[in-house]
Amino acid sequence: MDTTKPTSKTPRWLRWVLVLSLAFNLMVVGIVGGWMLTGDKHARHRPPRLEQIGGPLTRALSHEDRSAIGREVRQLYRDKPEGRSAQTALMETLVSELRSEPFDREAVTARMAEQRDFLNDRLALGQTLLIDRLETMDAADRAAYADRLADVLKRRRNKP
Repeated sequence: MDTTKPTSKTPRWLRWVLVLSLAFNLMVVGIVGGWMLTGDKHARHRPPRLEQIGGPLTRALSHEDRSAIGREVRQLYRDKPEGRSAQTALMETLVSELRSEPFDREAVTARMAEQRDFLNDRLALGQTLLIDRLETMDAADRAAYADRLADVLKRRRNKP
């Protein structure tokens, strides 16, 4: 009589595959669970997107109109020689003026005024492009835009 038990040992490589699969599944569950628990509350730490910069006027645009205006803004800034490099140089100058001793209030005020002018120019450009877009819309499209704008403003008032 043979008293040896048949071995049903799982191959070692298969065990490793199962362990790795379990680890991967737990990682995915952890990521999804963490995202569900935190939601999008960390979004306020990111730089604002185009539709957030323009506020309700931009958020009320259709996706196509918002994309078209965004493309135009980016193209116009690519075509301008003083675009991003000028803003970077301005910020670098501000940083060095903030570090200087003694503190030069007039210099820092002037640099911040230049920054404000840069942002005002960008806002004016966005508003011009928005008005151009609105001018090309027919009455029904403008009315739909006005309805979406009213909805955006209503939601904004109802936010805590």
